[in-house]
Amino acid sequence: MNRLPVLILFVVAWLAVFAQTQFATIHDWLGVPLSALPALLVYAALTHELILVMGFAVTGAIWVDALSASRFGVSLLPVGLFAYLVQTRSHLILREQRFAQFWLGFGGGMAVPVATVGLLQLGQRQPAVTTGSLWQVLVLGLFNGFLTPLAFRLFDQLNGTFNYQVVAPQSFRTDRQIVRGRH
Repeated sequence: MNRLPVLILFVVAWLAVFAQTQFATIHDWLGVPLSALPALLVYAALTHELILVMGFAVTGAIWVDALSASRFGVSLLPVGLFAYLVQTRSHLILREQRFAQFWLGFGGGMAVPVATVGLLQLGQRQPAVTTGSLWQVLVLGLFNGFLTPLAFRLFDQLNGTFNYQVVAPQSFRTDRQIVRGRH
């Protein structure tokens, strides 16, 4: 397996985490910073092995916490747990179906922020949870739901470009000898 698509996945995640802090007009308009990490986690969990997925989840959570006002490390458990659950159940998930990709991204986009707020409420700092929080969670869910099939399309295209194609098995056996002529 070529390591370039994996490296590109980490770079895209870094850019996505950085971009969520840079577009203040989108944040002001929607009322929530758009986080693409759950969509990228769904792709990574359904296409890679567990050790890479958990490394990706931990790295992404640390990047998110480094750029947020919340306590450092609070995103590790929600992001890591979501990635672990999707990856360990990947044999049950219809990976190629767009509706399954949408609903996994939608669920991740909603579950990760809700679990993070739940962990923050256990600490000394109480996050401001209002009726507008439901709107924010819904926007994050829809954003990640629509972004997940796009991530699959983009990274599958990259894998097709940088990895070798699987050769179909041949129709004849190579251990047979063809004898020509008369007997």
